[in-house]
Amino acid sequence: MVPIVGGLVSFVIALLIGGVAISLSARVIVDVDDYGHAIMTAFLGAVGWALTSWVPLIGPLIALVVWIGVINWRYPGGWMNAGAIGFIAWLAASVILFITNSLFSLGIGAFGIPGV
Repeated sequence: MVPIVGGLVSFVIALLIGGVAISLSARVIVDVDDYGHAIMTAFLGAVGWALTSWVPLIGPLIALVVWIGVINWRYPGGWMNAGAIGFIAWLAASVILFITNSLFSLGIGAFGIPGV
């Protein structure tokens, strides 16, 4: 029972951090301020990544396009803005996790943000 609870808590924290990163970047790039929308975008982006990243050789590239495509679908502005939202979200999540993991030694990631 305890490992399930710990895994669930880690998942929720990682999803919330992914949502914060996407929310911050969406606010900067397209002036959309909806944290709930960002959490759902992080979740859907992670599902898209999981479904496509396993493809040999080109899986990570396909997964990145799918992840940016999810952002493009969920936010206005087209592919360039979606790419910018994704990049800033990745950067924000990296900074948030570096600080959080340094202060609290949690060792968590950001669900919905690739490579973090």
